[in-house]
Amino acid sequence: MKENIIGRQLEIDRLERYIASKKSEFVAIYGRRRVGKTFLVKELLEERMTFRITGKENASTKDQLENFFFAFNKYSHSQQVPKTWTQAFEMLSLLLEQAQDVDTKIIFIDELPWFDTYGSKFISALEHFWNDWAAYRNDIKLIVCGSATTWMLNNIINSRGGLHNRATHTMLLEPFSLNETEQFFKAFDFPYERQEILECYMAVGGVAYYLSLFEREKSVAQNLESLCFTRGGELVDEFQKIFRSLFKKADNHIAVISALQNKGMGLTRQEIIKATNLTNNGNMTSLLRELEECSFLRSYTPFQKSKKDKMYQLIDPFTLFYFHFMHNNNTFLKGYWTNMVATSKYASWCGYAFEIVCLNHLEQIVKALGIDGTISTICSWSYTPPKQLRDTNDDDLLQGAQIDLLIDRSDKTITVCEIKYSQNEYEITKGYNAHMTQRLRTFKKVTKTRKSVVPTFITPNGLLNNIYSRQIARTVTGDDLFVSL
Repeated sequence: MKENIIGRQLEIDRLERYIASKKSEFVAIYGRRRVGKTFLVKELLEERMTFRITGKENASTKDQLENFFFAFNKYSHSQQVPKTWTQAFEMLSLLLEQAQDVDTKIIFIDELPWFDTYGSKFISALEHFWNDWAAYRNDIKLIVCGSATTWMLNNIINSRGGLHNRATHTMLLEPFSLNETEQFFKAFDFPYERQEILECYMAVGGVAYYLSLFEREKSVAQNLESLCFTRGGELVDEFQKIFRSLFKKADNHIAVISALQNKGMGLTRQEIIKATNLTNNGNMTSLLRELEECSFLRSYTPFQKSKKDKMYQLIDPFTLFYFHFMHNNNTFLKGYWTNMVATSKYASWCGYAFEIVCLNHLEQIVKALGIDGTISTICSWSYTPPKQLRDTNDDDLLQGAQIDLLIDRSDKTITVCEIKYSQNEYEITKGYNAHMTQRLRTFKKVTKTRKSVVPTFITPNGLLNNIYSRQIARTVTGDDLFVSL
């Protein structure tokens, strides 16, 4: 039921609008494994469905057709299992035609890619069902879901065959925001305050299934210990499962992710190819698009660069967490995670992980800064002194510099964001203030920008009040990241 759904208001509104339309609709919902696609559709529409079926993983065509037979008999009666998918969809058409007392016929086919077994001709049968029958009516609402992103993109959303441009609507279901994650924990009476919720998000992101595994009686650290660092823990093998379920040739996707996992600002396409030894062709284009569609990567064009310099940046919290702490860690030592919290490795991860959280909440940052509607580009910038400048007397140009997040605004202003993780108020020291000032001078000289440059801090608990923090015009806090949009 709708009241059981946490967040997802935009998606709920869209689905209700499609259901209420005066024409037949073909809605394709996709997104990464465990994000809550099936739950959303079932909770919202279960009581209104005319027919529902879920594909069986790694099943033969014969088994899938038998699966259809059993699903069909929940709504009508059939004496025999269909021999082909064409026959199965003909049975479905007759069932829908006979449902004359229902004004809107909602058909939900979950895990659609699993039906497309070798030689099954499932796709051609689905094409015929939609193109030759359903599309000519005004009462059919076909909703399909699938976690196998490669298949969904190639066969439904970007299909060049009979389903080309047939999906009337596509919906990418993304992980929860911090606000939705907080709603989730509150709905199940977790005592977590925002600092703990933030630390949870830094580790596993907003994937609904991962959050559902947390136990209310345990702290975030204790839950992570049991889920990720205990033999048999439910997330111990999750990394491999994610990619094997999403992508047909997952090894290449994993290779790209591996190359990016310690590159904070990301890599260009050419740098990725060099790091992975993959071929620079259309498959690479599709691979990067698929990773971006599933919220593992974001792409952006660096400040004052062209599209050919586009960077790809890792933004999935669980992937980063996996590579920092779980990859090749098979010892399962008791207390591993609780002891890790006191190490420099943990502190280093916190800095990077909090940056990823910020990249997943750029709209909240923009809103907190009060600069909605003025945005031109959100990107990063870096500078390495060229060899021919080594004889210059300008110390600023001799210094390399990097800005992880800047907002190039259309109102002749550039907001430079300093992202710093701290469990307490962050202290800007004299040394760091000097470093920040020098970096801004380098930025202005190298870019020759005529825009005003405004430094801003993003830090969970705000800035410690001192002479340096009072020079900062605006600070974005953790509470700002929890705002609902």
